[in-house]
Amino acid sequence: MANKLFVGSLAWTATDDDLANFFSEAGTVLSAKVIVDRDTNRSKGFGFVEMSTDEEAKAAIDKLNGKELKGRAIAVNEARPQVPRS
Repeated sequence: MANKLFVGSLAWTATDDDLANFFSEAGTVLSAKVIVDRDTNRSKGFGFVEMSTDEEAKAAIDKLNGKELKGRAIAVNEARPQVPRS
């Protein structure tokens, strides 16, 4: 298992800091990034969190998947590699 996680169903108001603080209860957060539209600078409703170890990433999935962050139940999964676009 990789230590990078995909976080979906984020509230539009969620920030990088919100993600980092929320996931810190599962372990050490190396990075947390909410993905934003480059034209409008608005959240796309998902982000990525990198934990320091695979064990912490698994703990974060087990502990935080389905929990509420900023009023919305989030989905936490292992991140998959980006597929190149043609």
